[in-house]
Amino acid sequence: MRLPVDGSPEATARLVDALRDALAGGDPVLPVGPAPVPAPTADPPPGTAVVIATSGSTGVPKLVVLSTTALTASARATERRLGGPARWLLALPAEHVAGVQVVVRALVAGAPPRVQDLRDGFRADDFAAATAGLGAGARCTSLVPTQLARLLDAGGAALDALRSYTAILVGGAALDARLRDRALAADVRIVTTYGMSETAGGCVYDGVPLDGVDVDLADDGRILLGGATLATGYLGRPDDPAFTGGRFRTGDLGRWRDGRLEVLGRADDVINTGAEKVAPAAVERVLAAQPGVRAACVVGVPDPEWGQVVGAAVQLDPGAEAAERGWRDAVRAELGRAAVPRVLRVVPDLPLRGIGKPDRAAVTALLSP
Repeated sequence: MRLPVDGSPEATARLVDALRDALAGGDPVLPVGPAPVPAPTADPPPGTAVVIATSGSTGVPKLVVLSTTALTASARATERRLGGPARWLLALPAEHVAGVQVVVRALVAGAPPRVQDLRDGFRADDFAAATAGLGAGARCTSLVPTQLARLLDAGGAALDALRSYTAILVGGAALDARLRDRALAADVRIVTTYGMSETAGGCVYDGVPLDGVDVDLADDGRILLGGATLATGYLGRPDDPAFTGGRFRTGDLGRWRDGRLEVLGRADDVINTGAEKVAPAAVERVLAAQPGVRAACVVGVPDPEWGQVVGAAVQLDPGAEAAERGWRDAVRAELGRAAVPRVLRVVPDLPLRGIGKPDRAAVTALLSP
């Protein structure tokens, strides 16, 4: 069941063949990349096509059981939402659910994906070259925000390649408004996605659930997801409370705005500073909208007086200068005094984990006294 993948086209080709067989009723596949993956403690149930390791953002990684039914339901719903079959480029690590789903979507559409070599990391020129090999007709790919930013920065052939896609799914981490506006201004057709391994990947596109996906909000604001793309559960953990009543209780807070789901950030990330609660995602949005700011990560920094204070790591655009007072003023004006970062540090690059998510634990350690 375990199948090593290392970013090479050869290893990915073996995964494509294994996934094709698994979707047809063969042995399930557990793609394994460089990160440690726990050993399965039970056999997957009948109908399982893929077992995928979570990124471990909330502790020890879990093994998510995805059936052929859930994977193909997601792929077909994506196809309908994006306007029909397309050729797909795999530019994401294949051990993550987003990469697996690119393969599944491509196979459902009738052809294996074109594969970008990721052994030396994600490179804009490699993306352009891989895109050129897709041929004519509708084409789609899936990226994380960091990749999208690099391609926009590169310009030239990389930007031409971006513009050639019918749709580019962007997920794995929050897409800040400034980067989204840059992409749209460059005539790049992006679709923001929300989902996770437990929902067979992205299941809400531009705030609207895919066909067959159920979205609700619990009394505490947690997002509840269910429907055709829902995972069977966690391998060896049949009674995990996250899967209850045919739904998955996420760790994310959300709200409905103008008929679309708005994700407010993780409930566990909420900062309690004195008697105030601050949502890091809201502060990050304000900081990322400031001139010269490439990206920001906001966390709670331990403090003996307040319990926690708001801390922010900020990455600048090339050549930009820090404007800490202006950044703090902008946060105060939009979110109030409690949300203003008391600890603020400019960093050359934000620590990342998985396929491009901010490493909040690393940022917290970086900002802590």
